[in-house]
Amino acid sequence: MAERKLFGTDGIRGLTNTEPMTPATALRLGMAAGRRFIRGSHRHTVVIGKDTRLSGYMLEPALTAGFVSVGMDVILVGPIPTPGIAMLTRAMRCDLGVMISASHNPYQDNGIKLFGPDGYKLSDAIEAEIEAIMESDPSDGHAAPDRLGRAKRLDDAGGRYIEYVKNTFPRGLRLDGLKIVVDCAHGAAYRIAPKVFWELGATVIPVGVEPDGFNINRESGSLSPERLCEMVVSHHADLGLALDGDADRVLFCDEHGAMVDGDQVLALIAGHSKQAATLTGNAVVATVMSNLGLERYLTDRGIELIRTQVGDRYVVEKMREKGYTLGGEQSGHIILGHHATTGDGIIAGLQVLAALVEGGKPASETLRLFQPVPQLLRNVRLANGHDADAVLSMAPVKGAIAAVEKRLRGRGRLVIRKSGTEPLIRIMAEGDDSSEVTAVVSDLVDVISKAAA
Repeated sequence: MAERKLFGTDGIRGLTNTEPMTPATALRLGMAAGRRFIRGSHRHTVVIGKDTRLSGYMLEPALTAGFVSVGMDVILVGPIPTPGIAMLTRAMRCDLGVMISASHNPYQDNGIKLFGPDGYKLSDAIEAEIEAIMESDPSDGHAAPDRLGRAKRLDDAGGRYIEYVKNTFPRGLRLDGLKIVVDCAHGAAYRIAPKVFWELGATVIPVGVEPDGFNINRESGSLSPERLCEMVVSHHADLGLALDGDADRVLFCDEHGAMVDGDQVLALIAGHSKQAATLTGNAVVATVMSNLGLERYLTDRGIELIRTQVGDRYVVEKMREKGYTLGGEQSGHIILGHHATTGDGIIAGLQVLAALVEGGKPASETLRLFQPVPQLLRNVRLANGHDADAVLSMAPVKGAIAAVEKRLRGRGRLVIRKSGTEPLIRIMAEGDDSSEVTAVVSDLVDVISKAAA
């Protein structure tokens, strides 16, 4: 398989108006992806959504022009969560789905994610095929004048998604009497998320619902939950939910203002699913970043934890390969295979709220099922155009990594990986001894920093 140059772990992403996030590249991507997914003589359709970044107004028409030029009809739905695009692609029998978003990144960045007709993110192999088409003659595949596509807007896309999401909530259950704070990060779910929870009966205190094109993820959302925690306490709320810019991930805050990550959510849903005999294969799929405490908790209950490389797409691929129905990431991507083809922060939030209602216990008890082992993550930024693989292959770096792995064997874990979206090497260690974890991470940061300088 050809190596991908544009696509990373979650689509194409970068600084707006610099390659690859330019109108020219978006145009070529639309043409190439359209050509790849045109199959047969029927009218082909692509649905395009976006978050609230200013640059969405630039990339959306460029992509539209690309698809129309190769004969694809385009349905524009405006701001909608990424999982909404996955759902609409399947529900409307589209040939392709596109989400314009850089997820949790600041407004200066943007990205493009592609979904196949089955609602799943594209495989590495298909992304490589699209890149190869982008490098070919752009006039190849142009539609004849009478076969050009058309573009139209779909006004009720948000309403369709709201009803879909509400139908994942247990039938007969209500959220009456619960007060929740919902932080939408000024992003794609700013209208949708508060409506979902309110229509199911909750008292909703919305936060991060005033997007202006520049404030997406700014001091709000799952990466900046401080305001959420303060509001949960000041409003005496039962729970807080923090979405990211495209609402495919969610973190929680209990009634005391303490944050809860995706590992605890996986533990909660896994336990409920096993009890209900709906946990396929008695397994949960997570990434190498999930805490050792989660693995021990699941093992004690006869549930296997299967790890993948970082990226919710790889979690989903493993789930599909083995037929598993639950997976996710510590960062808050929770994939519920019975309901969705990708991470969905609102659906995950509803599963947690259902557990609160059914259990009758506060969030601080419901969402704290195991004690995480001490874990530390540090990043080393690459300077002067250094390549992460080259740095990690240097003899001093390889020697230091091997020494740490030997030191932690049986008592903890070490994960070294390159970022799929930034020029960073990420160093994570965990173990029962927090001082040892801190020491080994500091040692590795020093060694890798010198090599990457």
